[in-house]
Amino acid sequence: MIPWNRFVSESAAADLLQQVHWRDGVECPRCRSDLTVRNGSYRVYQRYLCKNCGRTFNDKTGTIFAHSKLTLKEWYFTIYAFLRFNTSLRQIEAELDLSYRTVRQRVERFARALDAPSITLSGPVKIDEVYVSTGLKGRERDQESRSRGLSTRGRESYDGDKPPVFTLVDRGADGRYVVPAKSAEESTVRLLLTDREQESLTVYTDGFRAYDPLEDDDSFTRKYVVHGDGEYADGDVHVNGCESHASLTRRWLSPHRGVSKDKLTPYLRAFELCRELYRKPGDEALKHTLDAAL
Repeated sequence: MIPWNRFVSESAAADLLQQVHWRDGVECPRCRSDLTVRNGSYRVYQRYLCKNCGRTFNDKTGTIFAHSKLTLKEWYFTIYAFLRFNTSLRQIEAELDLSYRTVRQRVERFARALDAPSITLSGPVKIDEVYVSTGLKGRERDQESRSRGLSTRGRESYDGDKPPVFTLVDRGADGRYVVPAKSAEESTVRLLLTDREQESLTVYTDGFRAYDPLEDDDSFTRKYVVHGDGEYADGDVHVNGCESHASLTRRWLSPHRGVSKDKLTPYLRAFELCRELYRKPGDEALKHTLDAAL
């Protein structure tokens, strides 16, 4: 159920922020002291006084919502529509009657606040790569615009505006991770598989050459299928889970018309948060979203 009251009432929006922000108790954002007392209000937001440093603060201080002209209810609607329905920024602009620049800055500020995924693999692990179209969108540059055709033969690259995005599916922990990279090389693959619970990790791949060195490493047991030979599954050995998750990644990026490559990482972190919200009811999903951004 969509939490409409959080989008139409600033008081209800402020109550939710207070619940999530201070779930472990009120703490001064400047000196980290818990010696705080209530000290009136700032508009509809509770204000506090820190008895340690003598400074005052409110529920928005130290969050992505601080010093913003947008109301909390506008922030919530922007974030919720962006994550829950993968709404384009242009559509959010029209719904809230705000400028595109304002919406873009707020969405990017939210996405940058999200933590990088903590990857600890228990295995077996499926790994595959997909290439997404990006560029220098939204950034000033002193050079001519490059072709978006991307007609170069062979595998693409970060410099060619089509960086690789690796998808990892951990069967043991039922985890799924989407990680952008600058190159699809052996060093990148090894880095992605570094944090593991077992000394020898079983890895399922396709026939891409970057995975070949894993066969000569005692730290890995590589099993693979060769798509070029028409082989897509050999019992439990396949990368189908990676490919299906990669298709969701492409669909997530599609409404945003070619995300700039220097903003690809925060957009993909937002995608992973979007998948965490799947099947969560509206108010719980919004709480989870705020928790991730604070």
